[in-house]
Amino acid sequence: MNPRSVDTPRALPLEGVRVLEFTHMVMGPTCGMILADLGAEVIKIEPPGGDKTRKLPGLGIGFFRSFNRNKKSVVLDITTEEGRATATELAGACDVVLENFRPGLMASFGLDYASLSARFPKLIYVSHKGFLPGPYENRLALDEVVQMMGGLSYMTGPKGRPLRAGTSVNDIMGGMFGAIGVLAALRERERTGRGQEVQSALFENCVFLSAQHMQQYSMTGEPPPPMPSRVSAWSVYDVFTLAGGEQLFIGAVSDKQFLTLCRVLERPDLAEDPTLANNALRVAVRPALLQRLGDILQQHRVNELAPKLEAAGIPYAPIMRPEQLLDDPHLRASGGLVPMTTDDGGTTDVVLLPLTMGGQRPGVRSPLPAVGEHTEAVLSEWLGRP
Repeated sequence: MNPRSVDTPRALPLEGVRVLEFTHMVMGPTCGMILADLGAEVIKIEPPGGDKTRKLPGLGIGFFRSFNRNKKSVVLDITTEEGRATATELAGACDVVLENFRPGLMASFGLDYASLSARFPKLIYVSHKGFLPGPYENRLALDEVVQMMGGLSYMTGPKGRPLRAGTSVNDIMGGMFGAIGVLAALRERERTGRGQEVQSALFENCVFLSAQHMQQYSMTGEPPPPMPSRVSAWSVYDVFTLAGGEQLFIGAVSDKQFLTLCRVLERPDLAEDPTLANNALRVAVRPALLQRLGDILQQHRVNELAPKLEAAGIPYAPIMRPEQLLDDPHLRASGGLVPMTTDDGGTTDVVLLPLTMGGQRPGVRSPLPAVGEHTEAVLSEWLGRP
């Protein structure tokens, strides 16, 4: 397979849509990447020297590669009058502008929605923020901040120990909601001929993730406990430690599945125990049942038990680490991991959007852009500059 691209013979749905992206980190770049994967021409505006996200260490080292494929890079210094004038011209030549900088920054440059839409009324402008308009709107936010504020960390960690999710869930989903807003605004513009401002925010995104627990309280009057302390609706729905210290999640969420699990484990005594005859009875003695199952499962190895569970139709999952997913057979066979040429000329495998359209995954069409790689070409094509 050519590492520079994945064949996409069919026309992509957003071909012909032009997007100007003023973003960094994760949230805004995710929105731009989704639009680019779906066929839009996305121009990423970078400052002289490049987006600082390119050089993040530690947990941020993979951000730029993960969320900036299929884009073109143009370097502009929008802190200068000339840079701002060029950025404004580019905005007038496009359909959508994306930004995710701190409140007030784009307005200080005259590149906010109010300034640009006055000149370009058909423009769709997407602001990715910490908070939607309201008392919190001028606060700075991070994924971790809103996970704490939005109930997610409380529900994830054990009691008294709020724990953030292990990835940038709100940044990524906030970018997704920004892209959804773009699609809706493009559709509305077809009817009205006018653009609009779309806002997507980390805090509201996190509250949306917590909505089911908010409704649980509204319906029962009882505060939902953190997930590690929850009262499970099912008797067998847990992580077990098997032989050699390997771990496996097993879920038997019906009476039929419980009996099937007993058969797989060759334990008819559990299947015939009258105190375990249905899910309600099993939930009532859940701690003791899990202890019994834990003792049994310590005699089994994951590589031997997993195929039996799969054949029997029992939900199960090994506890995978991110680096192991690079060799996941399903991701490989289904085309969910594909090679991409990086900005330094190397190659890396990247995760595609989790969807198919017409049986195809939107793929990688171009290498990860080097800093300013497309400046001359874009200014020539879009603005007619020599």
